[in-house]
Amino acid sequence: MAVALTTLVEEADRYLGSAKIADYCPNGLQVEGRPQVMRIVSGVTASQALLDAAVEAQADLVLVHHGYFWKGENPCITGMKQRRLKTLLKHDISLLAYHLPLDLHPEVGNNVQLARQLDITVEGPLDPSNPKIVGLIGSLAEPLSPRDFARRVQEVMGREPLLIEGSEMIRRVGWCTGGGQGYIDHGIAAGVDLFLSGEASEQTFHSARENDISFIAAGHHATERYGVQALGDYLARRFALEHLFIDCPNPI
Repeated sequence: MAVALTTLVEEADRYLGSAKIADYCPNGLQVEGRPQVMRIVSGVTASQALLDAAVEAQADLVLVHHGYFWKGENPCITGMKQRRLKTLLKHDISLLAYHLPLDLHPEVGNNVQLARQLDITVEGPLDPSNPKIVGLIGSLAEPLSPRDFARRVQEVMGREPLLIEGSEMIRRVGWCTGGGQGYIDHGIAAGVDLFLSGEASEQTFHSARENDISFIAAGHHATERYGVQALGDYLARRFALEHLFIDCPNPI
């Protein structure tokens, strides 16, 4: 079956509530392709590797978390940006991208989906007083040592995470996928035993050590693979479409 591109985009915008969320990039349809969609290819980032794979898979639409046209970037269509856009336009493929709306969503969001992967029970937002803070607080069914929890993360992510050991046992967890390491202080204020994000900064080490909590950096790309898959599955079910998630490995 096929669905009109406009219909699919309207449903994705509505489902994610993207119009209500201020962001660093445009959310929704970033590049318009053919008017009918039968096959969706999803991935974390609209890299050249993903676009080439989407062409090979004969996709009508590429769905990503990291799209284009970020605030502050050079607006000129040259070099890497020209090659990416040329690929989409040459093959008449649409690009649909959602950044913060896909981090925040309570069903298909990156943070909720990561919790399901790691068997964390979501208790609420990282900072209930500030809705702009992206991240969640949750708990484990049974306490684990930092190393045992890190092993769980490694098994799920398929890569060894960076672990800074602090608390003896992990019960409460705070997390924010991707580049959310700056929210560690919100996790400390909330009383977590461990904070998890995709990346780490130099000061993250000191925040964890001096506040006696554990910290895990599991990879920006790795922690954000699950939201876009869940959204692609939702749209595929909603409109009886084909959906293929393509993981282009990224060690960062």
